[in-house]
Amino acid sequence: MKEKIDHIDRALLRALQRDGRLSQRDLAETVGLSQNACWRRLKTLGDLGLIKGHTIRLDPAELGLHLTVFVMIRTRHHSKDWLQTFRQEVLAIPNVIDFYRVAGDYDYMLKVIAEDMNAFDRVYQRLIEKVDLDTVTSYMTMEAIADARDLPI
Repeated sequence: MKEKIDHIDRALLRALQRDGRLSQRDLAETVGLSQNACWRRLKTLGDLGLIKGHTIRLDPAELGLHLTVFVMIRTRHHSKDWLQTFRQEVLAIPNVIDFYRVAGDYDYMLKVIAEDMNAFDRVYQRLIEKVDLDTVTSYMTMEAIADARDLPI
């Protein structure tokens, strides 16, 4: 995909990562394009699938979500049916904000945001109640040093 975008496209994407609320006029000025040229490039970048949406970042602590937990899961099951059920159950838990299948000692990693330890325990209980898992290890964070950084483009 890198071959299909040039330095101006990268500048557009970097500017949008920093501030997705930029007007098209300000964005065009930032990268040195006319508004029409800027719009055409943004449309192309969207059509290529490089832009997946327009969102804002929220402050979890200001919303009362003070606990971030990384949950590592090992399973003895790897069937298609089990995986479908597992994915469905995990994605039904709103506190799970990131969900990965990983290589190494564990099979899956979840990033869970909760109000406090009691709220996290409710998430944990819900998870183990719905799906048969081998090992669940949780790592509570103490400080977010770098969270939701921009992609290096």
